[in-house]
Amino acid sequence: MSLKLDYVLRETASNFRRNITLTLATVITVTISLTLLGAALLFGDAVDNATVRWKDGVEFIVFMDPEISPELEEDVRRQLEDAPEVSGFTYIDKDEAYAEVQDLLGDSPELVEVITPERLPASFRVKPTDTLPERVDELAAAFRTQPGVARVVTASETIRAIEDLSSGLRQRVIIIAIVLLVAAAVLILNTIRMALFSRRRDIEVMKLVGATNWFIRVPFMFEGLIQGLIGGVIAIPLIWLTNNFFSVINDDVSLELLRGFTVDPSRVWALGFQMVGLGAIVGTVGSGIAVSRFLDT
Repeated sequence: MSLKLDYVLRETASNFRRNITLTLATVITVTISLTLLGAALLFGDAVDNATVRWKDGVEFIVFMDPEISPELEEDVRRQLEDAPEVSGFTYIDKDEAYAEVQDLLGDSPELVEVITPERLPASFRVKPTDTLPERVDELAAAFRTQPGVARVVTASETIRAIEDLSSGLRQRVIIIAIVLLVAAAVLILNTIRMALFSRRRDIEVMKLVGATNWFIRVPFMFEGLIQGLIGGVIAIPLIWLTNNFFSVINDDVSLELLRGFTVDPSRVWALGFQMVGLGAIVGTVGSGIAVSRFLDT
């Protein structure tokens, strides 16, 4: 028997109507699990963006006055080179600072447009030999009073606490999301099994007239695929709302250390489509197992 699309769609719609309650429960479970998983991955990206300045042992940043003279800037550089408490530093010029702003504010082009490299300060990202918070604060305080220094920002314990918290939180959310995905797969499996059981006489007749297992299997697997796809599609706007929440955090001036706590829209779209694909896989696998077990009995 040849398989036609209208037959597959008709049978899938019929199965949805027969098991509407289980179908809704399945879609909701898939949506919640994919949203949690997407939000956890998004949160990890947001933390990475927010703390990009503080990688590789950087403990404080010395921001220079945008109008500083070359002589004063060279004097600060020389002091950093001569200070025994400094194990190393990286100089970020205006152009590099502007490139970083473009990366961090990629989802706010209107803000990027009003910023020019000339308005941004150059900076020194400093790695102290002693990373104890009190030692870092003492060293940073010594540079705050230097001529030509606009301000000094320290990571202190805040960034390390944020990274530790985000890592633990992300792992827990991912575990919960995986458990819910497994639960969704089981729900899909049971939904398909019930649909198969209610159609068992029709299936027996179809086999008697020569229908192959794949002819019987495809409509039910398509049902599982659709359930997973619907859950994934609904998860996309929820992931977008999560990123908007991160943007609110980013706009809070009281959290200056977390500037950049947001993710580029292209990454959000990519994550959304990945969740849709994952939902489709979960739906297809769950329904495929259910149909295979039924046809083997």
